[in-house]
Amino acid sequence: MFQALGQRFSSIFSGLRGKVSESDLKSFTAQIKDALLESDVALSVAESFSDRVYKKSQDRSNEINKSTNPAQKIFEIVNSELTQILGGSARRIRFAKTPPTVILLIGLQGAGKTTLAGKLANYLKVDGNTPLLVAADLQRPNAVTQLQVVGESVKVPVFAPEPGNGIGDAVDVARESIKFAKDKLHNFVIIDTAGRTGIDEQLMQQINDLKSAVKPDETFFVVDAMIGQDAVVTANAFLAGVGFDAVVLTKLDGDARGGAALSIVEVTGKPIIFASTGEKINDFDLFYPERMASRILGMGDVASLAESAKRAMPEAASKKLEDKFIKGEDFTFEDFLSQLEAMKNMGSMSKLMGLLPGAAGMKKQIDNFDESELVRTRAIIESMTPLERRNPKVLNGSRRARIARGSGRAISEINSLVERFSQAQKMMKQMRGGNMPAGMAAPMAGMSGTLKPKVGNQNLKKKSRSGNPAKRAIEEGI
Repeated sequence: MFQALGQRFSSIFSGLRGKVSESDLKSFTAQIKDALLESDVALSVAESFSDRVYKKSQDRSNEINKSTNPAQKIFEIVNSELTQILGGSARRIRFAKTPPTVILLIGLQGAGKTTLAGKLANYLKVDGNTPLLVAADLQRPNAVTQLQVVGESVKVPVFAPEPGNGIGDAVDVARESIKFAKDKLHNFVIIDTAGRTGIDEQLMQQINDLKSAVKPDETFFVVDAMIGQDAVVTANAFLAGVGFDAVVLTKLDGDARGGAALSIVEVTGKPIIFASTGEKINDFDLFYPERMASRILGMGDVASLAESAKRAMPEAASKKLEDKFIKGEDFTFEDFLSQLEAMKNMGSMSKLMGLLPGAAGMKKQIDNFDESELVRTRAIIESMTPLERRNPKVLNGSRRARIARGSGRAISEINSLVERFSQAQKMMKQMRGGNMPAGMAAPMAGMSGTLKPKVGNQNLKKKSRSGNPAKRAIEEGI
């Protein structure tokens, strides 16, 4: 969603060279403001953000210009302010003192509340909780049935005593669900409420009645991140009409400009707690402001990638690779094969690649990445003998020809995979001690070897360091 903004930021930073004068600073912050407005950020937020960056840069002008890389110092200020505008730090769910913890989901029709309810239930279930979904949207056609289908898909029970489609009292359903949860020892109750295509008095009254009846521990405002500045208008209306504790963004994987995420916290004063980043049930997690800021500024999100990898890898396999990683032993094709299975469970490779540093410079290549590459790679490795998997150095011409015949691939593809794998082994050693889980560094690098970002000749010089602060941060981080 933030690719266009990230590319614009990268371009703006690349214009900073050497010492930064007052006029340079004014031009820079004016461009930052324009970039935010182009991304559909609210005018007041764009102005406030650029003003803060200008003032902090001005206050630290002596420190900035005495630095060997003044632009890097300004980059750090922008990164800090961007993190703050997104909420500062990750918000966690507040547990009730006495179970169950009641979560009320509110928002307009079409925001994705019902699907989001299932994702939230699954997220809590994976952490060892026993959530209960409650069908309190009795207005929208088939809303109750949809929640039941969602509940079945994540193996979470659904409390749905009324058929919906205009029949039943939502307040009674919500009230009875709390009693049911206590009897059945559910420690979370997630209530899916009715929405409207627009804000009206009837909608607000029903939500207020629900809140009075169940006294939720958390009220989450669910908003479609793709609706731009309208998200802020809607959020303010709900905040004034019924109040809420935090925001949940849906469709954060869309191609909209992302202004909602960058505006809603500052305008409402409420944090973003969760974000839905895809259609799959696992495309859902806590919202980390610092990680999102890092992605916008082109530094990737290795932390989220690492967490996703750890969830996908069996603990025993992960421990084995950690030991090899620490000892400095070579990553083998056998290890690679086991990790391909884990990567398949992590979701789209294009999405995973988008979390790597510098991904903004490879947008076209990532978007066009052939997901079947994983299948072809696996076929090649499975055509190797155990010796060849453990020691790729024995792969001479005749062995490669045999593997090509066995996998149904061209010899050039075998050569390419072996070359990429060799590069991945080296990268894995370089990344030892970083945030990437053992084993995932090599597979990610091996697959990303098929992506070749377009770079200028100046970036190909040995031991050179980029003048772009975003790229410079990536280089120094590695």
